[in-house]
Amino acid sequence: MTPPARRRWVLHVDMDQFIAAVEVLRNPDLVGKQVVVGGRGDPTERGVVSTASYEARAFGVGSGMPLRVAVKKLPDAIFLPVDGEAYTEASNNVMDAVRSLGVVVEVMGWDEAFLGVETDDPVAFATRVHDTVFDATALHCSVGIGDNKLRAKIATDFGKPQGIYMLTSDNWFEVMGDKSTDALWGIGKKTAKKLATLGITTVAELAVTDDEVLAAAFGPKTGPWIGTKGRGVDLSPVSAEPWVARSHSRETTFQHDLDDWTVVTEEVRRLALRVRDDLLAEDRMAIRVTLKVRYVPFETHTTTTPLAGPTFDPHIISDAAAALIDRLDHTRAVRLMGVRLEMTPQNVQTLANNAGDDSGT
Repeated sequence: MTPPARRRWVLHVDMDQFIAAVEVLRNPDLVGKQVVVGGRGDPTERGVVSTASYEARAFGVGSGMPLRVAVKKLPDAIFLPVDGEAYTEASNNVMDAVRSLGVVVEVMGWDEAFLGVETDDPVAFATRVHDTVFDATALHCSVGIGDNKLRAKIATDFGKPQGIYMLTSDNWFEVMGDKSTDALWGIGKKTAKKLATLGITTVAELAVTDDEVLAAAFGPKTGPWIGTKGRGVDLSPVSAEPWVARSHSRETTFQHDLDDWTVVTEEVRRLALRVRDDLLAEDRMAIRVTLKVRYVPFETHTTTTPLAGPTFDPHIISDAAAALIDRLDHTRAVRLMGVRLEMTPQNVQTLANNAGDDSGT
């Protein structure tokens, strides 16, 4: 009998309720409890939920929800502060366990990664991934199996929690065809809303839409790219190359609404200098500044501008951030401000070395 042919698969590993699970692992008394992690763990303060246990999610509490809303839904829940160092350590242990399987691992964040796998039995391998991670960390994960990254990523949600699900070209339209377009990885609610104005509401409808129609609505590159999502197409490879941040950001949520724009400007300058310190640590200069504002009650906008040239200069950076405030609506009160700085792709030393190489040719 001819053995099954080995072929390439993409597996998406996603940790189940990762942050909450780490907290439960540290304190077994939390098992089965409604646990909400966010901010400083004080639901009377402004802040948002980073994650919630499945027991809390059953009552509608989820990531991104204001803590004050979460406590109204679950007044008896256990609220805990974010502990980034603990989650980073746990994440490193998870990724080390996955790498021990000898496959290509592309880390996507604290709690997820893509795996490039060659096997004749992807379900058995996915089971092995789950068991390896659990044995090493006592944390559970779900695994999506796909013939590309897009399908593997979407498949994971069908397998949660602690499950395995396969999504390929064979069952793509059977599973996804009738779902709304925002069920696709990379298609947000705003894009889905715009697609709906074109009469495109489902994945199947998006898949058969002409690229010319999408290009007219979204642009010559973005439009056809959106169309590939509907067809489940993704040609991006799984890469073990370390992820390199394109930017750093800082933001602050005010405990009381601010309507004094002098104070807002001072806060923006302070944030800009804090982000500049993050760039200095990487030795990568700022090339663009973006300002984020969240007006009362919860409406968010961003505005951005390029800098004249790559720089570490604190005055140039803070002045550019402060200047963006002129674009905001000063008649409205503010609950959050944030500053993001995009960076040069390479650090200063690498840029200098490349310049030296060029000058010698």
